[in-house]
Amino acid sequence: MTPVPTGPAAPMPVVDIDLAEPGAFRRPGGRSRAGPAGRALGLVRLHGRPLGMAEATGREPGELWQALADAVLRDSPRAGAAGAGPAPAGRDAPPVSVIVATRNRAGMLRDCLDSLRAVEYPRFEVIVVDNAPADSSTKEMIRREYGAVRYLCEPVPGLARAHNRGLAAARGRIAAFTDDDTLVDPGWLTALAAPFLADPGTGCVTGLIVPAELDTEAQVALERHGAFAKGYAPRTWSLGAPPADPLFPFTAGRFGSGANMAFRTELLRELGGFDPATGVGTPARGGDDLLSFFRVLARGRSLAYEPGAIVWHRHRRTPEALEAQAFGYGAGFGAYLAGALAHEPRMLPALLRRLPAGLRYALARSRARAALGEGPDVGPRVRPDVRPDTGRDAGPGSGPGVASSRVASLELRGLLYGPFGYLRSRRAERRLRRWAAHDGRGVPAHGAPAPPVARRKRGEGR
Repeated sequence: MTPVPTGPAAPMPVVDIDLAEPGAFRRPGGRSRAGPAGRALGLVRLHGRPLGMAEATGREPGELWQALADAVLRDSPRAGAAGAGPAPAGRDAPPVSVIVATRNRAGMLRDCLDSLRAVEYPRFEVIVVDNAPADSSTKEMIRREYGAVRYLCEPVPGLARAHNRGLAAARGRIAAFTDDDTLVDPGWLTALAAPFLADPGTGCVTGLIVPAELDTEAQVALERHGAFAKGYAPRTWSLGAPPADPLFPFTAGRFGSGANMAFRTELLRELGGFDPATGVGTPARGGDDLLSFFRVLARGRSLAYEPGAIVWHRHRRTPEALEAQAFGYGAGFGAYLAGALAHEPRMLPALLRRLPAGLRYALARSRARAALGEGPDVGPRVRPDVRPDTGRDAGPGSGPGVASSRVASLELRGLLYGPFGYLRSRRAERRLRRWAAHDGRGVPAHGAPAPPVARRKRGEGR
C-alpha cells in the first residue's frame, strides 16, 4: 500500500472561514461544508473581506477554526482594521461580460460555470470560448446544461486568441476573464466592479487568486512556492504615481494574473485586445495577461488590485505539470518583456535606465530571503514575499517531487527562453496571415485548416 504523505508537504483540505461566523466552514467557491479536523489551509475573512491565509492544526473542527483565526489575527497587520467588503451592486452596476476560455476540460469547466451561477451581481453574461477543441463535448455540455451561457469556438490554438474571440462578442462595459480551472467567489464581480465605479481612470482591475484544493504534493509545492496570491491589501498603480519599485512598470507580474482580471471593454478593444503572439498554446507560452496590464499603464490609465475579488484556482496536480508550469511562468514573463518593447518601443529608454537599480534591488531581496530561510516550517503564510525575478509572489517553502530550487531554475530557464518564444510566435502569426485570408478575428476563412502552431494543453503555463 502506498504510504500517505505526512509533514509540511502533505496534501490538506482548503477551507474558507469568516471571523464574523464563529465555527462555520465553507468550501472554496462559497458552499458550506462540515468542519474538518487535523491540518488545513484556510482563507480567513472578516465580514467577507479576506485578511490572509494560514495553515493550522486542530484535533476537532472548533479547535481548527480557532487556530486558523488566531494565526491570521496574530500575523496579519490588517486584521484589526479591516472593514466590510464592497457594497452589494445596485442599479449603477455596469454590465459585465465574463469570458472563460477552455480546451478539452468539460468536467472542470462545469464546476467553474456552476460557481458563476451563484455569483451575486445583477447584470452579467457568461461567454465560453472553446479553443481548438478535440471534440464537441464542451459544446454539447453547455447546450444541454447551461442554456444562458453563450458558446463560441476559436479554432486556432492560443489563449490570447480565445480571449480576443470572447472580447469581440462581449456586450458588457466591463470584460472579466477567468479560467476553466477556477471557482469564483459569489461576490467576485461586485468586488471587481468597485474600482471601476470609484475611479473613471481605472482601466484594469485584478483580484486575489487562492488555491481551490491541495490534494497532491505537486499542488502543495506550487502553493508553497508562491502560486498566484498578491496579498490582501488593495493597491493602485499608475505612471503618474509610481511606487518605490525601481523596475516599475515592467514588473507586471506583481499586478495580478490572467485567471482573475477585468478591463474596460472599450479600452481593451482600443489596445487591439490581447497580443495573439503571447499566451498558452503559442511558442511564447504565456505573457498575454502581463502585456495587457503593461499596456493599460502605458496608455496612462491606472490598474487596481482588489483582494475582495476572489477566485479559487486548481493548481496542476502532477510534478510533471508543475515543472511545465514553472517553465511557463518564466517564459511568459520573458515573452511579455519582448512584447512590451515591441508594442511600446518608446519605453525602451525607461527600461534601460531602470535595469541597474532593478538588479541591485533583486539581489538585495534574494539575500534577504536567503537569510530568512525558505524551509517549510517558517509559519503561517499570511503575507507572501515577492520573487524579484518575475515579480510574481513567492511563499516560504517547497515540497517534495519538485524542489523549490528546481522550480526557480525552471523559471530562470523559461525567462531566458521567453523572448525567443515570442519572436517564434510572431513569425508564426505572420505566416498565418500570409497563408490564409482572415474573417476579422484571426480565423482562416472557408474552414481551411490552420498551419502548424504549437499546441499545449491549455492551462499548463498558468
